[in-house]
Formats: sequence, C-alpha cells, structure tokens
Amino acid sequence: MTGSLPKGILYGAILVAGFVAPILFPGYTFSIAGLWVMILLALTWDIMGGQMGYNSLGNVFFFGIGMYTCMIVQVGLFYDVAEYTAHSGAVNVHFAPGQYFTGLTLGLAAAAAVATLFALVFGQLILGLRGPYFAIGTLGVALSAGELFGAWPFVGGGGGVALPTYPGEPDDRAYFFYVLCMLLAVAAFAFLKWLYSTRFKLVANAIRDDEEKAEAMGLHTKRYKNLGFAITAFFLGISGGLYGNMIGFIEPLEVAYPVVTFGIFMIVMCLIGGKGTLWGPVIGATLFHVVRQLTWTYMLGWQWVALGGLIIVSVVFFQQGIVGWMQEKWPEWFGIRVDEKSSMDDGFEAGTAKKEAA
Repeated sequence: MTGSLPKGILYGAILVAGFVAPILFPGYTFSIAGLWVMILLALTWDIMGGQMGYNSLGNVFFFGIGMYTCMIVQVGLFYDVAEYTAHSGAVNVHFAPGQYFTGLTLGLAAAAAVATLFALVFGQLILGLRGPYFAIGTLGVALSAGELFGAWPFVGGGGGVALPTYPGEPDDRAYFFYVLCMLLAVAAFAFLKWLYSTRFKLVANAIRDDEEKAEAMGLHTKRYKNLGFAITAFFLGISGGLYGNMIGFIEPLEVAYPVVTFGIFMIVMCLIGGKGTLWGPVIGATLFHVVRQLTWTYMLGWQWVALGGLIIVSVVFFQQGIVGWMQEKWPEWFGIRVDEKSSMDDGFEAGTAKKEAA
C-alpha cells in the first residue's frame, strides 16, 4: 500500500496534513471534519460488513443513540432535560466553559458506553440472523429508533433540540471539533490496524467465508460477532456525540438516524474503496466525500446523478474495490508475494494436461 515509502513517513505525513489542512483552508474546516466522520463510518461498517460478511443497514442506530445520550448527559448534569428540550421556551440556559467541557467529556464517554451496551443486548437477538435477514433486521431497528425518538418529547421529539453552545469564537469551535473528529478517526484506524493483526481477523474472515465450517472447527463465532458489533457501536457512539455537537442541532430522522444518507453512504464508501481491507474504507470515504462536496457545490440538482454514476463505475469496473484492484495490479505494494516457481509448475502441469488430452 505504501510503495517505497516507509509506513511511518506516510502516517506522519497524513497526521501533519490533517492538523494543517484547516489552517490552510479555514473556510473548509467543517467540510474536512466531515471527511474524518465519513472515514470513521466506513471503517466501522467494514468490521462486520467487510471482514465478517454481515452487511448491516442499520449502523446509524448506534450513531443516533450516541448523539442523544451525549446530549442528555451534557444537559442533565446542570439543568432539567425536559425543560431544556421543551419547545415552549420555558427555560433559558447558559453553559459556562467549565460546564460545557465537563458535560461534553462525560457525554462522549456515556455515548460510547450506552451504544456498546445496546450492541451487546441487540447482538444477542439479531446476530442469530444471517444474510438478507440480518440486513433487513438492522434496517428495521434503525428506522424504528428514528420514529421512536421523533415521538419522545423528553428529547425534543420531531422538532429536534439544540445542543449547548460552544463557549468561544466560531473559528475556535470549528477547529476544536475538527481535531476531535480527526483524532477519533485516527484512533479507530490505529485500533483496527492492531485488531486485524490478531486472531480476530482470521476468525472474522472464516465467518465470512463459511460460518458453518468455522463453528464445526470449534470457533466461537457468536462471541466474535458480538465483539465486532460492540467495537462498531463504541466508535459510532462517540462519533454521534461529536457530530451532534459539531452540527449544533439534533433532529431524529435527518441528523441522528439518517438511514437513507449516512446509512447508505458508509456501505457505498466501503464498496468503492474495497470492503474487507484496512485502507479500502479510507480511500473510498475520501473519494466519495470529495465527489459529494464538489457535486453539492457545482452541480446542485445533479449531485445524486453524479454520485450514482460514481457507484455504477465502481461496481462495473472495480467490483473488488479500488484497493482490491490495486492488490491484483501491484501485489508487492501490499506485501503479497507470488510464488513464481509454483506458478511455473502450474503452467507446466496445465500444458502437459493439454498435450495428453490432445
């Protein structure tokens, strides 16, 4: 993947570029922060969808749970949540800097914990499903959650709720949430890079290839599926809390549980980049987000057509994704060695078989 460059130099360059980008392009800080969120969404979807072959359509459920949990903790530490979310304007609140940052820190921690807990609970119920049944089951959970939160006055209902205001300048706020989004995406990438170097990846790929045989070999497949589901929820819960505060407003269907946008985007990004690989979701998310932002800016009205065209080109010409195609084209970049002697022997045997058949 890294060619002749040492991996450390590549990673260091990405980190430096990440910190410098919003300084060089201050007008695009939130847009670049959105890129890091997209990378995180793609990376977490690939844990189950790419590595294990469990294609979820409802990962945004954990995203939304984290968003609402973070809000409840942020507000509930200092004010009555029901009064804060009331649309009658019953209370006018102000968060001091110490209150804001304390609430945000504890809110993000609670978002990760609650999302993970939900994953462990729902995992016991839904991970027994396979194939399209699992996909439809997860989709049903996400859709139901959006409707339920939209009808729950305690969290603002369908009218939504504003998040506490950042106690600082707008530019400082933009860079603050940008750095948090970047660090979260980098942490997720680093963690998954380590995780995929352990037994987890071998078992996950065995589940993807043939779960019945994996179970027959004595592998505790459900334990690993629950673990993958919990890891996905952990990072999505934090990202939901961050994204809600970055946007500044939570609405149940379009922001917290965007099934028809983010729920589809994370799958498309993995397919474009190459599902089942570490770098595939990163490359796919980057390409997809850049095209999405450009078309939203310069092709308003045709943006969905352009994105659809990108998906069609990817599916037709790069069915294994960009990284999968690159692995076939330049296997040495990825540390894949082709046994030339074995290839020559196979060719010799094939030629001999043809002569004998003739």
